[in-house]
Amino acid sequence: MKPTLYIVLAVILFSTACKEKKKYHDSKKDEITEAPTDALADILEFQKELNEEYKDPETSPLPDRYRKDFESLDFFDPDTTYVVQARLVRTPESLPFAMPTTTDRTSKNVVYGIAHFTLFGKKRQLEVYQDQELMQQEKYRDYLFLPFTDDTNDKETYTGGRYIDLRIPEGDVIRIDFNKAYNPYCAYNKKYSCPIVPSINAIDTEIRAGVKAFKPKGK
Repeated sequence: MKPTLYIVLAVILFSTACKEKKKYHDSKKDEITEAPTDALADILEFQKELNEEYKDPETSPLPDRYRKDFESLDFFDPDTTYVVQARLVRTPESLPFAMPTTTDRTSKNVVYGIAHFTLFGKKRQLEVYQDQELMQQEKYRDYLFLPFTDDTNDKETYTGGRYIDLRIPEGDVIRIDFNKAYNPYCAYNKKYSCPIVPSINAIDTEIRAGVKAFKPKGK
């Protein structure tokens, strides 16, 4: 359940760009295609594991000065309103493109499909991406990446938006839980290179779920 750390310098840049993409994929493979028996417990487990990762010096993106006093990230209260069953329309003809990052590096992605869902009575859609380099690794072959921005950004949440990890479903329904939205690593540490959320994935409402903006203890 922990992100993989690479030891070759040439791969470290890729690792720092994608670390935020690799959480919670070593198990619970079916969690996006089948509703959990206890949605609240599932969200709380996500929060617990994320906090454990950020406390661990081997996996934490936090600088030591912040990590040593770290207790917990700031989360919105769990809200199952933000758990949606989306219709996934695959886009097999999509061509790879260079997704910009917060540095001069780019991330090679393809639009795997479009997720269509209803939230607060309004029909919405978001592009879901597949990292072309990451998928070369067996354990991430069915990994999908959903970055988004919303109206809480630069207020309660990180200015640059947030990410959600998904897996390729067997059918055309994919479960999206916005309670599992987390910040890119560059929200905590500027040494990381993080994919910039495409403008097409802007949601014109507040998504009051998931991780809030990071405020170091004492500030």
